[in-house]
Amino acid sequence: MFRTNPSREFQPETVNIEDLVPQDHLLRKINETIDFSFIAEKCRPLYCQDNGRPCIDPVMLFKMLLIGYLYGIRSERRLIEEIR
Repeated sequence: MFRTNPSREFQPETVNIEDLVPQDHLLRKINETIDFSFIAEKCRPLYCQDNGRPCIDPVMLFKMLLIGYLYGIRSERRLIEEIR
């Protein structure tokens, strides 16, 4: 069935992530100051290289937990909502 949808609900929108977070925001300062690459190296031996599902980036998970700690967000669901 062919139909058109005049609503803007499904129209693509271009968003620049740099515009969403102010330049002087605490999280930008943390990201510039701390090199989180050590987390990936520490976790690499814990993951299988050739089978299983792709993992969620351990650095991203650590950053999410850090945000939750800094902002006092106890619920994982709430944390995901806030990060979005």
